[in-house]
Amino acid sequence: MFRACLESVETTPAFVLDMDKVAENLRPLLALRDMAGCHVLYSIKALPLGFLMESLRGRIDGFSVSSLFEARWAYEILGGSGTVHLTSPGLRPAEIAELRKICTHISFNSLSQYQRLADNSLYASKGLRINPKLSFIDDPRFDPCRPHSKLGVDVAELSGGLPPGVKGLHFHNVFDSTDFTPLMKTLAVIQPLLMKAPTLHWLNLGGGYRYRDAPGQLVQVLRRLRESFGLSVFLEPGKALVGDAGYLVTTVLDRFDSDGKTVLIVDTSINHHPEVFEYQRQPRLLDSDEYGLHSAIVAGSTCLAGDVFGTYRFRRVPEVGEKLVFAELGAYSLIKANRFNGYNLPDVYSLSAGSLQIRQQYAYDVYREQWHSANCEPSLRPAD
Repeated sequence: MFRACLESVETTPAFVLDMDKVAENLRPLLALRDMAGCHVLYSIKALPLGFLMESLRGRIDGFSVSSLFEARWAYEILGGSGTVHLTSPGLRPAEIAELRKICTHISFNSLSQYQRLADNSLYASKGLRINPKLSFIDDPRFDPCRPHSKLGVDVAELSGGLPPGVKGLHFHNVFDSTDFTPLMKTLAVIQPLLMKAPTLHWLNLGGGYRYRDAPGQLVQVLRRLRESFGLSVFLEPGKALVGDAGYLVTTVLDRFDSDGKTVLIVDTSINHHPEVFEYQRQPRLLDSDEYGLHSAIVAGSTCLAGDVFGTYRFRRVPEVGEKLVFAELGAYSLIKANRFNGYNLPDVYSLSAGSLQIRQQYAYDVYREQWHSANCEPSLRPAD
């Protein structure tokens, strides 16, 4: 029934966000907030869809952002009330005056950034992103604590105390973790710093964790931070909320043999989910069967030779015109999608209680506007 509902999209490619799954992912976070007395922010860099953020407004405490445009969008959705917490290595001096008005918290990424820009941030609560120098990720592309990291102030540089005016600390050093041991180890490392900073008001523990099975020990730790140090504690999940709630529906355009293997060309592209190419990931395909007797290469429709989703096994190789559904693409897919070769972006749907609702479609005019220059008006237009 669920698969048939996804297939009922009018045109493909289509991105479908399952709002019931988002709600399911939110429940353990809200339970943790109630038990531990912490605050939950959604990190909108994962997926900043307006209808998603509207659905979260009032249920969570605010949004985590990484740029001026994200901050504006979060502020607009929140209607000027709620938490907007910003951290970025790339703060621009020309933007700081506006950011200080629309962000409630700004975590400066380096001591240099803090010294140059913090004096202008009179209205936001000022903090520092710190690097606890603890790596829990094997792939350095994801590791904020990699050697020569650009993310955060080395905790050793703060052994003598914090700069005047710092009201909070922020760290983020895991990715997609179901184990909270890294968090416990990180808190142990920064506890001496907390003890030396009685004027701190808040601590942002970042994202990167899945909270579906949060242990009781985590509740106790969060309570202790709040009660022992008088801190407001923030969590900022992104993928934990939307990662497994997103689907990409596509249609097989062509099927042929290439050097003894079947190739299926679909009407989407890895450019609609660039992390497939960036990190050589093979997304989950609902239509595949690991025990299937047949295999086929599923490839995108652009001219890039590496526009390939992967080799999948099937009980029956799909025919031209059949739909395929990629799963678990809710985070860092649509936000990174592009129109390489001029192929359109996916239509956007929400799915709730078995009902699909079209949310966004992109016409040629949107593509043209992106590349059109007022000083270079095309001389040829198709006849009406």
